[in-house]
Amino acid sequence: MQIFRRAENPWGQDVLLGIAWDLVWVAILAGALFLVVHALIAARRRRASGATASSAATDALARADHSARVVRHPAGARLFHWTMAAAMLVLLATAFVPVMGLQFDWVTIHWIAGLALIATIVWHILQALFWQNLRNVWIGAEDVREGMQELSHFVGGGAAPARKPGKYPVAQKFFHHVATVAALAAVVTGLLMMVRIDTPLFRQNQYLLDDGTWGLVYVLHGLGGVLLITLVIAHVYFAIRPEKRWLTRSMLKGWITRDEYLAHHDPQRWQAATAAPEPDANARPVASAGA
Repeated sequence: MQIFRRAENPWGQDVLLGIAWDLVWVAILAGALFLVVHALIAARRRRASGATASSAATDALARADHSARVVRHPAGARLFHWTMAAAMLVLLATAFVPVMGLQFDWVTIHWIAGLALIATIVWHILQALFWQNLRNVWIGAEDVREGMQELSHFVGGGAAPARKPGKYPVAQKFFHHVATVAALAAVVTGLLMMVRIDTPLFRQNQYLLDDGTWGLVYVLHGLGGVLLITLVIAHVYFAIRPEKRWLTRSMLKGWITRDEYLAHHDPQRWQAATAAPEPDANARPVASAGA
């Protein structure tokens, strides 16, 4: 298996062309291996506890007080998430599907989706700086200790579980940071690579960088892309797991129930706002006093 693609330029220099396409399959295999291992460990823990994830999720849903709701993701955050998700999927498809043999005119679609991703990232940065608390996603020494304790509890079952987190557990914070690094690597290098094609934004300039530097740009762009493949697989896997569907619902509707809030979060570490319940479509309108 190769890691990089190399070639000799017209001046006889050995230069990088980018990552080897074998790494695409490595990224897919890594994502698949992760979800299989996690699913097996989770199944073993369910058997040991004598309960299934589906029954536990059903029981929790039945007990939940849906009239008392807590805001987890406001509308702006949800719009960012789904716009970014759409742009990311288009980017990955247009980048790697042609490599797998399905040829189409992908370049224009790819850079337009890239600009859409950049716009969502810029919006997210502004939102985080001015309207959100950055400490919710920052990983400190205490988070590392709790993360190791929670991992030991999940894998071995012997260690006591870590105390309840604030808004985001350390696993979600770690995922956010890794995804941020991968996305920024792909975005910054992608903007540089746009200079080499004709777009309404840039005049084509094949000689902005020398061949060796362009090779590093291509490698970083490819590494960011293949890492995002693995992260997307893991993200989708957790989104559809029965015990995590309350989180998926919160990204669709913006709220979690108060029971879910108290079950999964420490109110002292995350003081969440309450949300008004949705109107009951089956409720009969109340006549006014003057009717």
